[in-house]
Amino acid sequence: MFDFDATLPLMAVQFLVLAALLNAVFYKPLTKVIEERDQYIRTNESEAKERLSKAEQLATQYELQLADARRQSQAAIASAQAEAQKLASQRIAEAQKEAQIQREQAQQEIEQQKQSALRSLEQQVDALSRQILEKLLGTAAV
Repeated sequence: MFDFDATLPLMAVQFLVLAALLNAVFYKPLTKVIEERDQYIRTNESEAKERLSKAEQLATQYELQLADARRQSQAAIASAQAEAQKLASQRIAEAQKEAQIQREQAQQEIEQQKQSALRSLEQQVDALSRQILEKLLGTAAV
């Protein structure tokens, strides 16, 4: 059935040479490429994870800074509004004081004019009374 002559060992040697040749030419480079690709993927994945972690940290940091900036801006706005309200209140108070002073001055002027008018009227009444008396009694009675 089987013939054990030189072909069987030759075939075995050919098979071993072919296996060694395929291993050297095909399998080792292919395995090397696959390992390099796997290492490249692992490296990129770890770098991506690091970048993602760093991006998340930066996002958190920026959110904190943004919240702080918002608080500061709101505090500045509130302070400015309070200052504006205080300034407006002061100006209103000053205007009211000035209006009160002007009102008092006007009242004093009116009172002075009233007194002056009354004195003038009294003088005119005295003069008219004398004239009436002179006309009634005559010019000699005076």
